[in-house]
Amino acid sequence: MVLFIALACLALLAGPVHALTPQQALAITAGDSDDRIAALQKAVAAGDARVAVLAQALLDGTVKAGAQRAYIVKDDGSAVDAATGTPATPPDDAEDAVVNNRMRGELEAVVASLKLRDPDIDVRRSALKALRESADETMLAPVEQALATETDAKLKADLEALRSRLQLGAGDTALRLAAAQALAAQADPATRNLLLERLRPAADGGEADPAVRRALQASLDAMSSRLAWGERAGVLFSGLSLGSILMLAALGLAITYGLMGVINMAHGELIMIGAYATYAVQNVFRAYLPGAFDAYLLAAVPVSFLAAAAVGAVLERGVIRFLYGRPLETLLATWGISLILIQTVRTLFGAQNVPVENPAWLSGGVAVMSNLTLPYNRIAILVFAALVLVGMALLIAKTRLGLFVRGVTQNRPMAACLGVHTARTDTLAFALGAGVAGLAGCALSQVGNVGPDLGQGYIVDSFMVVVLGGVGQLAGTVYAAMGLGVVNKLLEGWSGAVLAKIMVLVFIVVFIQKRPSGLFALKGREA
Repeated sequence: MVLFIALACLALLAGPVHALTPQQALAITAGDSDDRIAALQKAVAAGDARVAVLAQALLDGTVKAGAQRAYIVKDDGSAVDAATGTPATPPDDAEDAVVNNRMRGELEAVVASLKLRDPDIDVRRSALKALRESADETMLAPVEQALATETDAKLKADLEALRSRLQLGAGDTALRLAAAQALAAQADPATRNLLLERLRPAADGGEADPAVRRALQASLDAMSSRLAWGERAGVLFSGLSLGSILMLAALGLAITYGLMGVINMAHGELIMIGAYATYAVQNVFRAYLPGAFDAYLLAAVPVSFLAAAAVGAVLERGVIRFLYGRPLETLLATWGISLILIQTVRTLFGAQNVPVENPAWLSGGVAVMSNLTLPYNRIAILVFAALVLVGMALLIAKTRLGLFVRGVTQNRPMAACLGVHTARTDTLAFALGAGVAGLAGCALSQVGNVGPDLGQGYIVDSFMVVVLGGVGQLAGTVYAAMGLGVVNKLLEGWSGAVLAKIMVLVFIVVFIQKRPSGLFALKGREA
C-alpha cells in the first residue's frame, strides 16, 4: 500500500508542480484509512510542499477537519487553512483528525523521506534513524535520491547501509545478491536480525534464491564475528567497572582491616554516608546554585570524604579504641553500630531510595561499536578509582601520617617509644579509611540507587577483596578487586548472577585454604 509513496516522494523532492487543494487536504485528514492513504499518495505525487506540513501536523495532532476544509491549529490558538497556509477560522463543529497506527506509519514514512534532504544535518540524521527502524523496500527510491545529494561522509555511509538493507527485499535477484554481499561490512544487531529473517525458509517468506542465501549466510557469519568481539569487550568493560567499584569500597577497608586489624562491620554504612552526603550536596546546589548544578559532584567529593571521616573518627574514639586486640567484640560492636546508622538515615531521609542525578557531563556514553557503548559515568568511576588509589599509595608511602600508620601497625610499642602518638595515629588512620569509604559512596551514587541499605551489598565483597589480595597490601587490593570484577561478569554470562557469586565465594575459600596470606604476603621479620 505504501509503494506509491516512495515514487511520489521523488516528485515532491523535485519541486512543487500542483498546489494542494482544500479537497485533497480534507481527504487526507478525514475518512476511511484506505481513502486517506490514497489521497496522501496522490497529493505527494502532485509535488506541493504543503503535503509535508500537513503530514507533520497530523502526526502532532494539531489538525481539525470541518465540513469543507481541513485546518492546522497553531500553538497560540490561531489556525490556518491546511491546503494554502492562509489564516482561517475552523467552524464550531470541526473535529480533531484521528490518526491510527496504519495512517501514522504512512505519514512518518513520508515525513522522514522528505527530511532526508533537509539542509540541517541533525534533521537528516533523525530522519535516517526513523527510517532505519521502520523502512521497507518501498523507501528505496527516496534513499537513493538522498544519497545523490548527501555530502556528509558518515551520513552517506549510513545511507548506503540502509540502501543495502532495503535492497534485500527488491524483486531483482542481482540487486538482492549485491545487497547481501555489501552487508558483510556492517555490524549492528538490527541488520543481523534482518539477515536472520531473510534466511528463513522460502515457504515462510525468506529468500528463495540459493546464491543470495549463501551470500546472506556469509554476511551473517562475518557480522556475528564482529558483534561477538563487541560483546566480549562489553563484558570486559563491565568487569573492570565492577572491579573499580569494589576497589573503591575495599580501599578504606584495606586500612581499617588490612593495616589496623579492625573488623569493621559498619564499613558499608560509611559508604552509605558518603552517598547521602552527595545527595545532600546535590539538593543544596539545586536549591541555591541551580546555574552551577553540573558542578555539584566536584563539591560532593570532599564533602562525602569529610562526612564519612568524621563519623569514622567518632566511631574509633568512642568504641573501637577500647576493643583493639579483641576481634570478636569489635565485630559485634560495629555490627550494632551499622544497625544504628541505618536507622538514623531512615529517620532523617526516609526508608525509600533517594534520587541522585548525574551531571550533564556524565550523561550519555561513547559508542565504540554498534553493540558497545561505554557510559560516561562508568568511565569516570574508573578514572576516579585510579586517582584515589594513587592518592592513597602516595599518602601511605610518602607522608608523615603514612609513616606513623605503618610504624604503629608493624610495631606499636617501638613506635610509641620513638615519640609517635599512637592513639592519635589510630584515630587518623581509621578516619582516613572511613573517608575513602565515603568516596566510594559518592561514586556509587552515580551508578545506582541510594538508600539506607546501600552499603549492605558491598561489605562482604569488600572483605573478600582485602583477604584475597593480602592483608595490608594495597597492590593486592587492586588486583583482587579487578580480578573478581572481571571473573564475576564472565561467570554471570555463563551461569547467572547467583551461581556466579557462589562460585566466586567457593574459589576464594579454597584459595585462602591453600594460601592464607592472599595474593601478596607481607614481607619482613613477622611475615
